[in-house]
Amino acid sequence: MKIAGRNYLVDHEANRIAFLDSRFYRTPSGAFVPSVTTILEAYPKGAQFFEWIKKHGEDSDTIRDEAGRRGSVVHEATEVLDLGGKLELMTDDGAPKYKLSEWAMISRYVEFRQAHPAKIHAVETKLAVDDLGYAGTLDRVMTIDGITYLVDIKTSGSIWPSYWLQQAAYHKLLHDSGVAESLGLPPDVRLAILWLNARTRGTAKGKVQGQGWQMVTQPESTEHYLDLFEKTRGLWMAENAGQQPRQISYQLTLDVKSAQPESEQQTTDTKNK
Repeated sequence: MKIAGRNYLVDHEANRIAFLDSRFYRTPSGAFVPSVTTILEAYPKGAQFFEWIKKHGEDSDTIRDEAGRRGSVVHEATEVLDLGGKLELMTDDGAPKYKLSEWAMISRYVEFRQAHPAKIHAVETKLAVDDLGYAGTLDRVMTIDGITYLVDIKTSGSIWPSYWLQQAAYHKLLHDSGVAESLGLPPDVRLAILWLNARTRGTAKGKVQGQGWQMVTQPESTEHYLDLFEKTRGLWMAENAGQQPRQISYQLTLDVKSAQPESEQQTTDTKNK
């Protein structure tokens, strides 16, 4: 379950809610392993990234956070749609539920699904494999025109090279976890990115795209990207060996008395007697 895009666990008996560290996943054995996207923080950013930092300066963190929030909103909305739900732009009171930029991207996803009917095999699937030492959440596995794709939905302004490493690692998780076999998927699942912030102006012959969206397929082999991911993982492990997940917890209910330190509560109780 999520609140504001963050996973959490509720313990009613202990009156606690714990927000889980999104950088780590728990494997079937109970161990914690880093997420693929966390590992890819060690991947070289490139000159374009640093030019962007110089351009936006102090606003870069705000822009990054807003982009992350927008991506989470769009992902959650497309998940609702693919699970058979319906979305409304306005509340019963006439207030917008989404920003127009978010609604535009959600609308592009609907256009993609309508223009290219697909058999969807998996939606927002969390996978963690002990032997691999990493984990992640696969956006979609779908078959279009007889070809099965591992699709990652992106709302960013560019398609960064690290996205393909991410997809290759997810491909490895899909097969090594046994999920691909259980779903009856072929071994040659292709990698694809559904870019909902593309600069395309409309359809194009031989391409899966529309105005403002495009499905881009892998330019290199999966093995090539997986090799680069493993090299990046080696660097991340060298810098972060032994790192453990952080968890933040709060009480489910609060009052002034329960919020006081224990010693102060005892003093208050004594005065009241």
